[in-house]
Amino acid sequence: MLHNVIILLFIYFQAGNMNHEKVMLHDSDLIRPGKPWMDVDNRPINAHGGGFLIHEDTVWWYGEIKDGETWEPESIREWNGSRVEAKGINCYWSVDLINWKLAGNVLKAIEHDSAHDLHSSKVLERPKVIFNDKTGKFVMWLHIDSQDYSYSRAGVAISDSPRGPFKYIESIRPNGQMSRDQTLFKDDDGRAYHIYASEENMTMHVSRLSDDYLSPSGEYKRIFIDRHREAPAFFKHDGKYFAITSGCTGWDPNPAEYAVTDDIMGEWKVMGDPCIGDTRGTTFDSQGTYVLPFSGKYIFMADRWQRLDLENSTYVWLPMEIENDKIHIKWYDQWSLNQ
Repeated sequence: MLHNVIILLFIYFQAGNMNHEKVMLHDSDLIRPGKPWMDVDNRPINAHGGGFLIHEDTVWWYGEIKDGETWEPESIREWNGSRVEAKGINCYWSVDLINWKLAGNVLKAIEHDSAHDLHSSKVLERPKVIFNDKTGKFVMWLHIDSQDYSYSRAGVAISDSPRGPFKYIESIRPNGQMSRDQTLFKDDDGRAYHIYASEENMTMHVSRLSDDYLSPSGEYKRIFIDRHREAPAFFKHDGKYFAITSGCTGWDPNPAEYAVTDDIMGEWKVMGDPCIGDTRGTTFDSQGTYVLPFSGKYIFMADRWQRLDLENSTYVWLPMEIENDKIHIKWYDQWSLNQ
């Protein structure tokens, strides 16, 4: 068995409308939380606040492009806010969660129309994509905002393929309410939910989507009232629904908090901080974005933001243990999906 070398292999398969692309695989199956992560073309993976979709044995990773100079607008400096010029949403794909190939910028920012939701001066954050089995469409929702975060809207886009491009439709305030950090959750029965921080981030809303996933159905539930939470990550395990969220401290890390319920539109029980050994209470210097079931594990996926150098922010992925409705997330300098 070869160690500490790079093995070149070629995988040929059909995924979306790819034409038998070739992927370079590495000898290591280790995930190293917080360390720089290169794609198969040896470029830093640039997909922050990410969402993940498993479709036809391929994992698709959608995330914000953080590229270029970071600056601190006066309008958001009071909460340690900073930003880069919006570039769009990158998409990567993988079959093993280790080796990632860039599919491209699937929802590009617009340069010529400053009033457009996707203009480079705007905020494009936390893209999430789900597949609609009835329509055969891939639907993306994302946080759309102005530089001072007062716009507080949710944008929706659609594609025929997981690799895009996505056609932007519009932005709304779902159910007439503010929408900032957000995620999507698709249940076993095909119903989909848009979950977003609302009411100046003091409350979170769980909003059932229409059958085509392109608009709110009008049914929604206010949860985590007056708890000041953001960065929602929702998943289901053994028939129960779980949510992991963060506090609201700008780009600075804070303790995660998780909750559980038997009914996604019902009452949630807050359980506390899932992180074990996180002595500084910073979610291991990161902020959650997604929980992915993969290869018999649940993986907590987070961003380690570099507030004054956003393009060099990294990713913190850690395995989760779930027992009797309790979640434990422990730190590992490196870990394997096979362990």
